[in-house]
Amino acid sequence: QVQLVESGGGLVQPGDSLRLSCAASGFVFRIARMSWVRQAPGKGLEWVSTITFGGGSLTYADSVKGRFTISRDNAKNTLYLQMNSLKPEDTAVYYCATGDGLGAGSSRGQGTQVTVSS
Repeated sequence: QVQLVESGGGLVQPGDSLRLSCAASGFVFRIARMSWVRQAPGKGLEWVSTITFGGGSLTYADSVKGRFTISRDNAKNTLYLQMNSLKPEDTAVYYCATGDGLGAGSSRGQGTQVTVSS
C-alpha cells in the first residue's frame, strides 16, 4: 500500500530555512503527481505546493510563493520541500501527499512538525 514518510521538520527562528523530505513507496512514484499540504494549530488542511510527475510544472500557494521550492528525485522515490525565509505563520504539521493532497483519493503521510518561533 501507499507509504509516505516525512522528515526534516524542527524548531527554527524566523528567517531560517528547512528542507523537508518525503520517502515514498508502495506505488509508482515516478508517474505520480505529488503535493505538500500543511495544517496549522486549530485550522484545516491547507494546500502548499504540487509538482507533476516529471517536475515540469510546479504550483504554489500565494502564501509561500517565492520562499518555498518543491522538487523530486524519481530515482530515489523522494519528494522535497525547500523552505526559506520562514515566518511564524508557516508553523504547521507538513504532510507529503499524492495528487493534490486534499482530495478524497489522496494519501498523506504522518506529517512532520515545523515550528517557527523566536
